[in-house]
Amino acid sequence: MKPHEGEAPMFQKLAIFESAHAMAMHAGQRQAVIAQNVANADTPGYVARDIPKFTEVYAPASDGAFSQRATRAAHLHGSLAGSGQANMIEDQTFAAPDGNSVSLETEMLRATDAKRQHDRSLAIYKSAMTILRSSLGRQ
Repeated sequence: MKPHEGEAPMFQKLAIFESAHAMAMHAGQRQAVIAQNVANADTPGYVARDIPKFTEVYAPASDGAFSQRATRAAHLHGSLAGSGQANMIEDQTFAAPDGNSVSLETEMLRATDAKRQHDRSLAIYKSAMTILRSSLGRQ
């Protein structure tokens, strides 16, 4: 069966793999920000940072599939949508007398959340691969 004009063949663009890849990349980026926060836990005046949630930076595309949203023009993938959000979010919910806002307990919780997100992305990828192999008659 031939695809309609302007339409990609079914297996050339599998959005589930793009979504799983984007989720894993986001988890890795968040883990890097968390590591930077922990490294600066004793730096006077350091403000803890975080990145927006995955659901906020990965929005549905016009064709119903998901696509990445860029937050600045220098990004290689994604498109600028609306006003665009800042890449980093400052978190000042906890502040020590020296102005440092890093809470190691909060960073531990964020690191656990990032690990779970990464594990979830791998589970999605593995599940999609199993389904794809089954549909091709391989196991």
